[in-house]
Amino acid sequence: MVDRGRIAALSAFADLPAEELDELAGAMSEIEVDAGARVVTVDDYGTAIYFVEDGLADVLDDGPATTTALGSGDTFGEIGLLLTGQRTATVVARTPMRLLSLSGQDFERIREQVPEAERTLRRLGVERAGR
Repeated sequence: MVDRGRIAALSAFADLPAEELDELAGAMSEIEVDAGARVVTVDDYGTAIYFVEDGLADVLDDGPATTTALGSGDTFGEIGLLLTGQRTATVVARTPMRLLSLSGQDFERIREQVPEAERTLRRLGVERAGR
């Protein structure tokens, strides 16, 4: 279980009700990632959403060029998990990272208890997919 305060500190979840923060806290896990590690790969099956607590990552589209940088408070993986089923980009850690992860299986288990969180993540995914 992850401390609720860590989840409330994430920009995507700053305004969630306490009950939803508690549900998310019980379902999330912490992951440490080494610099240079590939966290997700384009076209892979989307099995989790990730929230950056610490560190930096590069988002790569189809080519080797970096299109976006991710840092503390950022979210990725929501498009593959909630919208398309597949990853739409590759994310590579630029520095060592600490991530919070919510697996698709755990998300399905708590989905009915976190309607605001789901709306927030879907909105974020739709905005990104439209870019």
